[in-house]
Amino acid sequence: MVARAHTVAFQGVDARPVEVQCAVSPGLPAFSIVGLPDKAVSEARDRVRSALSSMAIALPSKRITINLSPADLPKEGSHFDLPIAVALLSALEIIPADAAEGAVALGELSLDGSLVPVVGALPAAMTAAAEDRTLLCPRASSAEAAWVDATQVIGAGSLGDVVRHFSGQSPLPIAQPGEVNLTPSARDLRDVKGQERAKRAMEIAAAGRHHLIMIGTPGSGKSMLAARLPGILPPLTPVEALETSMIQSLCGLLDEGGISRTRPFREPHHTASMAAIVGGGKGAKPGEISLAHNGVLFMDEFPEFPRTVLETLRQPIETGEVMVARANAHVKYPCRFMLVAAANPCKCGYLTDPSRACSRAPGCGEDYLGRISGPLMDRFDLRLEVPPVGFTDLDLPPSGDSSEIVAARVEKARLVQADRYQGTATRQNADVEGNLLEEIAAPDAEGKDLLLKAAERFGLSARAFHRILRVARTIADLEGAPDVRRPHVAEALSFRISAKVAA
Repeated sequence: MVARAHTVAFQGVDARPVEVQCAVSPGLPAFSIVGLPDKAVSEARDRVRSALSSMAIALPSKRITINLSPADLPKEGSHFDLPIAVALLSALEIIPADAAEGAVALGELSLDGSLVPVVGALPAAMTAAAEDRTLLCPRASSAEAAWVDATQVIGAGSLGDVVRHFSGQSPLPIAQPGEVNLTPSARDLRDVKGQERAKRAMEIAAAGRHHLIMIGTPGSGKSMLAARLPGILPPLTPVEALETSMIQSLCGLLDEGGISRTRPFREPHHTASMAAIVGGGKGAKPGEISLAHNGVLFMDEFPEFPRTVLETLRQPIETGEVMVARANAHVKYPCRFMLVAAANPCKCGYLTDPSRACSRAPGCGEDYLGRISGPLMDRFDLRLEVPPVGFTDLDLPPSGDSSEIVAARVEKARLVQADRYQGTATRQNADVEGNLLEEIAAPDAEGKDLLLKAAERFGLSARAFHRILRVARTIADLEGAPDVRRPHVAEALSFRISAKVAA
């Protein structure tokens, strides 16, 4: 007799179904696991044996074989402990076979039989719902998985609870979803003295999810401005929250099963490796660009990142997804993020400061910003020079609108875009392309004439041409204008073409 249980193996954000087969047959006593398990899965036999022993269940003196099917799919992680134990208990006729086959199980076992929380409960619940099965997981992971309301989620504290549940002695309650978290930002745009043009650029970038690069002397407020960007971004929509939480679940970043509606804000250090930024490593895990999905990726000291790391950003910026291809894994992750970069104008940082002239100008700046390739720079919709703030300006009262007021304008513009792109794969203006872009962002005659003259004068690429149209469309949305006019095109051009930021 072969007993069966069900679990999942993770490939990116997808949880692929795995059937756990258990056969207890005559022969020399042994406990073997086959089906391409990794070290953590192979060690499950010792954890399962000890957990059963703590329940006074002795394994028979027979040959026990566990097969993880499909056998050619790599199995990684400690979450296979519980399904292996369930399949074995079913083979020993301690729990009913139909109950074991009706659930997708995942969870790590302690030696005393208690269940330890594992990552990936949310994607596993999606797979369980697709297969019309119940999800059985550790109690600490159940609130996270319960957000998938298409299936029942059962949270157990120990293997003994699982046995009593399946045998009908003490059924476990259905888990309830965790809390929805929306953490307001404590940083306000009004804290930034001066820099009104930079604040305007931040508002445009937030409204249309446009990529932004800020170049300025040290201490001019680049990082301070970027840190206030989360305060003007609208909350995640339910669909976006689920997408983002799927990735966070795989990385164990969901707190107490709660789903956050606050947009991610990731700021990796400039010494981060390619695998850390793009994804990879053991098991091809998601990188910072995927953890920033539907949020912001802030890269301070942009030219200091390794050249190979910067160049890998080019394709994800365009496609909104990244394929992590390794010898033993090919995994696709979503990464629709807003890239905000900050850089000094040169190595010493004072190339553009007349009071502290750089002795190596202009070669110092050309060499330093030359680390950012032309194709990568071409992908920034907004390019901004951030001048230094004078000491006298620091004594002035706060100026400009607060983050709350700016956030209201940004949310209103995003709602306009949501209505405009309803029924399409496009969400924000930064994503629109093709005939739809020509339809919704076509400027009036004066605006078109200005754009054509600028394209010819500055040798703009086709990509730059279309990105200017997208920014102009966002500026029009912030104004509440139905059509793109010359002033919108002029402002979009002013953020694209600068004498001190490479065009």
